[in-house]
Formats: sequence, structure tokens, C-alpha cells
Amino acid sequence: MFYRPDDGHGLPHNPFNAIVTPRPIGWISTRGPDGDNLAPYSFFNAVAYVPPQVMFASTGAKDSLAALRASGVFCVNIVEEAALAVMNATSAAFPRGVDEFEAAGVPKAECRTIPCPRVEGAPASLECRVTQVVELLGRDNHLILGEVTGVHLRDDCLVAGRFDVTRFRPMARLGYRDYAVVREVMELARPGEG
Repeated sequence: MFYRPDDGHGLPHNPFNAIVTPRPIGWISTRGPDGDNLAPYSFFNAVAYVPPQVMFASTGAKDSLAALRASGVFCVNIVEEAALAVMNATSAAFPRGVDEFEAAGVPKAECRTIPCPRVEGAPASLECRVTQVVELLGRDNHLILGEVTGVHLRDDCLVAGRFDVTRFRPMARLGYRDYAVVREVMELARPGEG
């Protein structure tokens, strides 16, 4: 099968999200004029090492986007398998001003380098300062880039000096309504590495 996106795919569901998988989930927390906000984004990833930088994309002018435009900061919380249901609960279309932390019963803590909440007890949280908000092609598509200014790592996830994802089993977004969980990893050296 081949299709041009402009012509449509002819399938009952759009396959694009199922093609680009798995995708990490950025559980984005913000604080803005309307209060605290927490929402999952599946178009999320790390984009640079030095300085460490991340990105996530938002379709629509959501509360997270309004808050980070006002504050200039956001926090990325990593979603573990044990938090799948509560993460999903925060994806509901709450009215503006509703605190998803409170509505979904998610424990909240303060960030250290930015004026923003984070998910208390998350395996990792990345405190970020907004560096750019890029308007993307299409209707109301936004790319948010941020520099990581602080990193929280849960102590039980550190094993022999390494952040061990099998200790918390990160969730990944697939297509449609599908998710995956990382339960095992393999190590592979690049050609020429010792």
C-alpha cells in the first residue's frame, strides 16, 4: 500500500501514529495564571546532550501551552507502568483552571530550578526552561523546545551508577489506543567500540 497524506489513506484509522512507534510519553506539568496543569504528550523526546534539551509537540492551544507561554518553564515527568491509569486520567478534557494533579490524585512536589510542580515519586523528572515555541504546518500545531535545568532521579532506579529503566518499566505510546511497556533491555556496542 502507498498513499499520499494529502489524498488520505482510505483506512478506518490513521496509521501514522502506529508507524512512528514506540514513542516515549512526556507527562508535562506546568504552572500558569490558571493554576497547575498535568497532561501526557506522546510526541516527546530528547534532542540534545549538551546542554540537555527536550521537545514535545501539542496539537491545539491546550492549557499546558498557555501556561508555559506565560511562565517560560515546564517539567517532563517520566511515566512508569504503575502510573499508566493515573496518567491516562490526566488526559481527560478538564475545564481550564482544573488542577489535574488534584483531579486524578497525583502526588505533587515543587521543582528546584523552576517555579513549577512535578509528579512526586516519578522515576525521573526534567525541569525545563522554554527555549522556543515553533508554530508547525497545519492547524494549531506547536513544537515546544526546552533546556533541562534540573534532573530528579528516583533512588531505587539507580543501579551500579546507571539509571535502570527495568526498575520502573517506562510506558511508550503506540498507535490508536495502544501502549507498550519496556520490561527488558539489551546492550549492543557500535562497530569499533570496545
